[in-house]
Amino acid sequence: MDYNCYRFTRKEWLRYGTEGIGVLGLISYLFYRSILAVLLLSPLLYFFYKEKRKDLAKKQQQALNLEFREGIQALSAALSAGFSVENAFREAYRDLEILYGGDRLIVREFRFMIHQLDMNETVEKILEDFAARSGLDDVKSFAEVFSTAKRSGGDLVEIIKSTVDRMSDKIEVKREITTMLSEKQLEQRIMNWIPFLIILYVGISSPGFLDILYHNPLGTVIMSVCLLIYGVSFYMGKKIVDIEV
Repeated sequence: MDYNCYRFTRKEWLRYGTEGIGVLGLISYLFYRSILAVLLLSPLLYFFYKEKRKDLAKKQQQALNLEFREGIQALSAALSAGFSVENAFREAYRDLEILYGGDRLIVREFRFMIHQLDMNETVEKILEDFAARSGLDDVKSFAEVFSTAKRSGGDLVEIIKSTVDRMSDKIEVKREITTMLSEKQLEQRIMNWIPFLIILYVGISSPGFLDILYHNPLGTVIMSVCLLIYGVSFYMGKKIVDIEV
């Protein structure tokens, strides 16, 4: 499984497709009062799906990062108990399955690692493959340090413990930053709806006031320019509050 690219399930395709069409329908009604506009704007669904895939991939990687910390803690405990490296992965997998059940990302990854070990793949190669698929700096760093320590005969238990401590510190810092940003992100989401609410309010409170902007070339151009300005503002606002931590 490549965590750099999220794969939609059938339900997600249907869910986000419905959401996207709903948004296009709202835009078409408020800005153009035309069903034809839904068809003309339908290519925007591609970008809607693209952004959703990007957001879901990010959330999936964040979940994997948290679970990975638990995974290497279980691995450290198994190594401390005297298991060999290969058997430590098997013991860690059993512990994680008891802790999380069989459907969590890290449990599935450890299950896949056990399968690769049974196919006589080296631990170094397995971790290198996982690091590449995860897209996480912490996993890449751990794979490199683990492989170097195993080849040179270093203290794997101590290395894993220091890695866990470092990851825990980073995760706490990320949580603090995320908490600080959450209020601004909520404000940005609310602001995204303000233009729609203004047009809707004017249309309801003053029927006919905006009719001059619909079903004529000049009005279509004006509303298209307004929609373009809104789209640029939406994109810039999302980039400002969507800070990588």
